[in-house]
Amino acid sequence: MKPWLLLIMTMALAACSPQQAPGNTLRLDELSGQWVVVNYWAIWCKPCIEEIPELNALSELPQVTVLGVNYDGAGGEELEQQLQKLGIVFPTLDEDPAAQLGISRPVVLPTTLVIDPEGQLRDTLVGPQTLETLAAATGQTINAH
Repeated sequence: MKPWLLLIMTMALAACSPQQAPGNTLRLDELSGQWVVVNYWAIWCKPCIEEIPELNALSELPQVTVLGVNYDGAGGEELEQQLQKLGIVFPTLDEDPAAQLGISRPVVLPTTLVIDPEGQLRDTLVGPQTLETLAAATGQTINAH
């Protein structure tokens, strides 16, 4: 496992709270071998707000872990209020993982990083995504409604 992926997983564990991941706690062994999707969002970003339900749905898939990064670095009560207002159910990292990933901080929101089960950065998706595009990027099959 890549050292930076271990760092991200450790940050994800620290970021989890009952409000962010209802009835679900992350463990390192659960993330190993899974797709990890890291999404940069902000409360003022309309396309980010539009894609939150898609990311929430993606987080329900068994082989994908979705982690958020608040672009503005909000924390504490301010972050909790933003998470509740947007209905975000996936964990939000306390720190921006860009440096650990060896990439530049995104300049366009939303930006979504797709990390494969081997810990390799597979794709960078810029702009709002749908469940279908996210599932395709992570090799997941979704049932048509």
